[in-house]
Amino acid sequence: MSPTFVSIAYLVAAVLFILGIKNLTKPRTAVKGNQLSSIAMLIAVVVTLLDQQILGYSWIIVGMLIGGFIGAYLARTVQMTSMPEMVAALNGFGGGASLFVALANVFDPSMADNSVAQLSIGITVLIGSVTLSGSFVAFGKLKELLSGNPIKVPGNTILNGALVVAGLLLILANTMSPGGGWIFLLVVVAIALGLVLVLPIGGADMPVVIALLNSYSGIAAATAGFISGNTVLIISGSLVGASGLILTQIMCKAMNRSLPNVLFGVMAEGGEKIDADEVYAGKVKSSSPEEVAMMLETAERVVIVPGYGLAMAQAQHAVRELANVMEARGTDVKYAIHPVAGRMPGHMNVLLAEAEVPYEQLIEMDEINPQFEQTDVAIVIGANDVTNPMAREDKGSPIYGMPILNVDKARNVIIVKRSLSPGFAGLPNPLFAKDNALMLFGDGKKAIVELTASLKEAD
Repeated sequence: MSPTFVSIAYLVAAVLFILGIKNLTKPRTAVKGNQLSSIAMLIAVVVTLLDQQILGYSWIIVGMLIGGFIGAYLARTVQMTSMPEMVAALNGFGGGASLFVALANVFDPSMADNSVAQLSIGITVLIGSVTLSGSFVAFGKLKELLSGNPIKVPGNTILNGALVVAGLLLILANTMSPGGGWIFLLVVVAIALGLVLVLPIGGADMPVVIALLNSYSGIAAATAGFISGNTVLIISGSLVGASGLILTQIMCKAMNRSLPNVLFGVMAEGGEKIDADEVYAGKVKSSSPEEVAMMLETAERVVIVPGYGLAMAQAQHAVRELANVMEARGTDVKYAIHPVAGRMPGHMNVLLAEAEVPYEQLIEMDEINPQFEQTDVAIVIGANDVTNPMAREDKGSPIYGMPILNVDKARNVIIVKRSLSPGFAGLPNPLFAKDNALMLFGDGKKAIVELTASLKEAD
């Protein structure tokens, strides 16, 4: 292929990647962003294969059909509750792809004939292997194949540091003296590093981990681009790496975490065990759909707070129906979105978008918090830790300092939950025992459907 044509195609792909990520910053344009990024990747992959004369048109078409079928199947069959582990797996595949590109160049001396290429191979192998193993540990935790609780690794911090140092020394050794099995030893060390980084992290911190591993996969892709001199791979990988780190920093702020601690797999330590009986002390009040419907009849402002329980119950469409009924009665309905509600960044945005909730009703934490004092009813569905007042009030709590949704400041709070069981952080929630709070026990979807029916009967 003409070098000019290849350069122009790569430029078009790079611009589409940039526009794609730009559009992903807002729910209204997120679908367009995904489409632009997909087209960019298609252009980059096909042009690269043709330029390098790796495959003929027939094989490229066959690969597109097979990959397209798998992607379409997953898009239609993977439930929203399984999306976090799906994202974790895709991060792992991204890191693995970069790893295998680097290993392929090890066996092709013509592609790795200088120190820069050898250094790039070492860095790609390190980051790609860490991403691969770490992502699949995250997948196992989210899929509940592994315990969602922190899995203690003896001497974790020292072991992490030793593995990082060993990895860097192996990269240096391979750069100075290619061959000799350095690179394969590096693969073993890096995979072990990925394991010990993610195993000690609990389910409550998975949003941060997913964002960080996403960044790692982008950095690995960028360094793989230096090996083959592929500019579009460098650009796209850098975009993903940088945006992933920015997202990780946002997640850390939202969870009161330190980015250096996340990078080394050291998350918040638990404090003393808190007795739920002391927190609730017989103050929890149960309610019924009929009683809650009576409150909603006169409510002028209602804020719905979605959490992972809403995703588990697949209640997003039922919630949208409830909102429609309230809006028909003249009620102002909004949705409070916490940055780490659910198990991945933007989980609630995607969930509610599936139910075609208007984007302008999705209000971020900093904007919605001042509005709770003027809210007649806040309906919390499956959100536990992100509404826990301990984060503001209890300095001994492991979540102290974490920004939360101040739902307890609403005039009335309805908590839809199966039981008083704690959230990912394993803490009781004093919100449940507040004077202005009522518990609506039951399956999230069923409870909301019954509440909607009761509200309709009141008309």
